[in-house]
Formats: sequence, structure tokens, C-alpha cells
Amino acid sequence: MAEVTDTPGTMRAADVMGAAGTMRAAETAGAADVMGPDFTLPAELEARRPPEARGLTRDGVRLLVAHRRTGQVEHHRFTGLPGLLDPGDLLVVNNSATLPAAVRLDRLAVHFSTELADGAWLVELRRRTARASEPYTGGAPGEWLPLPGGATLRLLERRTPRLWRARLDREVPGYLSRYGVPIRYSYVEEDWPLSAYQTVFGVVPGSAEMPSAGRPFTTGLVTELVARGIGVAPVTLHTGVASPEKDEPPYPERFEVPEGTARQVRLARENGGRVIAVGTTVVRALETAAPDGGVRAARGWTSHVVTPSTGVRVVDGLLTGLHEPRSSHLLMLTAIAGRELLSRSYEEALRERYLWHEFGDLHLILR
Repeated sequence: MAEVTDTPGTMRAADVMGAAGTMRAAETAGAADVMGPDFTLPAELEARRPPEARGLTRDGVRLLVAHRRTGQVEHHRFTGLPGLLDPGDLLVVNNSATLPAAVRLDRLAVHFSTELADGAWLVELRRRTARASEPYTGGAPGEWLPLPGGATLRLLERRTPRLWRARLDREVPGYLSRYGVPIRYSYVEEDWPLSAYQTVFGVVPGSAEMPSAGRPFTTGLVTELVARGIGVAPVTLHTGVASPEKDEPPYPERFEVPEGTARQVRLARENGGRVIAVGTTVVRALETAAPDGGVRAARGWTSHVVTPSTGVRVVDGLLTGLHEPRSSHLLMLTAIAGRELLSRSYEEALRERYLWHEFGDLHLILR
């Protein structure tokens, strides 16, 4: 397996601390691209509760399907996914499991984002509010914060406008399992258990926030997909904390594309099947592992940002949620769907009152 260290669009683990510069570079790279559809998201279209709390099954959410070849936009239920794919197609999923990454203090919350090679973590400090939390711009290098259970978090240095490099005085995953809760933003009205933020594929703990495109899958639906001759293969990409208050390009994240998955991708393409990424994280991992167009086993850190200018080399489709206005994810969607089809899809989603965010509806783009 190749250790991704210094190829275009990736960073050495030791260089992750240059994330702020990487973000500026990503902004520059995307400057030539016209951002995807711009729109106002009505508050009532934000999914505030899991579908199970709305009287639905996990796989009972809606599915908006956009076909690039025909330009057609269709409306389905997620349970209809097996009938929308063909035998020989391959779904590539993210098997990263969600951590209870938020630790709450009286006035602040600490969101643990990304473990670094030296054992330190990138963390975000947020001010607690009546509904959830908001950005907190305080803090100083060398400052320490007392956390529940007698733990101490020391701020080492600011690495981006939001993120600090910090060190906890004990092992972080074990500490979070006892004192952490899932990260929740203000559009979700109440706390939900960690199980609500896990996918059926999540077996490798490490994501600060759920790889939410995989959430609607159930074991029964996966069984039906496999029975129809549709493959399912894993990659791992541990997601960091999002920036719900403003758009930012993604910063470097850890990933792994195993040899078995790389081989399945190659075989699917050789045999005329489509490679469909379940989530933008999967696109990022696969495209990083295919610098020359052919996917091979790889792991390391990726800062790759997909835009209409960079294009995609591997994926033939994307299953994803509905993304916020001006989100950098919309550049990736534009690269896959094309600007016109993506705009019509979002117009349909708004008109038909689809729901946004991690507990919302899904969008399937087929090239």
C-alpha cells in the first residue's frame, strides 16, 4: 500500500500543521470555478431530528436522482436505490465511525477534530448557547482548560482561524467514550445518542462528524443491493469538524484506500460498471488514490479539493446529502453533475421541500 506523503493534492502528516496555508491554496484553486447553485435555505427545510423520530425508517428518507446523460431529475424513496443501479455497479462507502467528539464545559464546548501524528489533536473551541454552540475566538497559546473527569487540555498554537493544535493529558478516544457527546449544531434541536450518528458501515472510529451519506443504509438494503449484483467496498476517511457558520474548504484529513477496494474499482470500470461514491469523503479518498486516473491502494493525509477545474477521474456517480449555499462541497457536485443539472436538482429539492443536513434526504447524481 502506498503511503501518500508528497503527491499533488496531499500532505505529509508532519505538514498538516500548515493547514491554514492549504486552505488558502484551496481557495485560490477554486477561485476560477464558478460556485454551484446559490440559494437561500428556508429554516423549515433543515432536518432537526433523525428520520426515526419523524415516523420513518432510516432508509425511508427521500432520494432525488439526477441523470447527467439525459438531464432528467426524478423523485424516489431511498428504499428504491437497488432498482436505480445496475448489476456490476460498485458502491464505495466510508467505514469511519463517529466519535462522541464534543466535550461540554459550563460556558465552552471543545470539539475534537483530527488526531495528528505526534499525538496532539486539532480542536475547535465553541461558546455554548441556549440551542447548541457558536464560534469562540478566545484562547491563547499555552492556556490550559480543565475538562470533566479531572482532565487538562493545553492549547499549543492556533493553526487555522477556527482550529487549535492542542494536547490532552490522557488518551483521547477513551476519554471521549466516557465524557464526550456527538457534535450537534443549532439546527438540531435536542441531543441524540451516538447511535443516531453512526452508519451501518462504521467500524473504524475516527470521525468528528458522521459520514452522513451512509446513514440511510440498513443491513436489509445492503443485502438487497448485493443480491442484485451491486458491489459494496470500503474506504476510510476520518472527517474533521465542519464550519456551519461560514464556508471553508476542507483541511487535510486522514484516509486509507485498501488494496481490495482499489482492485474492485478497477474491475468494475474494466467490466463497464459504474463506480458510485457514497459521500463526498469517498470522492476525496478515491481521487487522491488515483493521481494518474487509476486507483491504487494508498493511505496518508489528503488535502485534495475537487472542483470543476480539477474534475474527477474515478467516480461515475455520487450519493450525498443536500449541501448548504456557498459550501465548497457544491464545487465537487458541479464537477460531477455539471452546473446546469445541479442547479435544476437544487431547484427541485427546494420546490419539493426536501430536507437538508445529516438527518435529511439524499441526492444521487449519475454521470
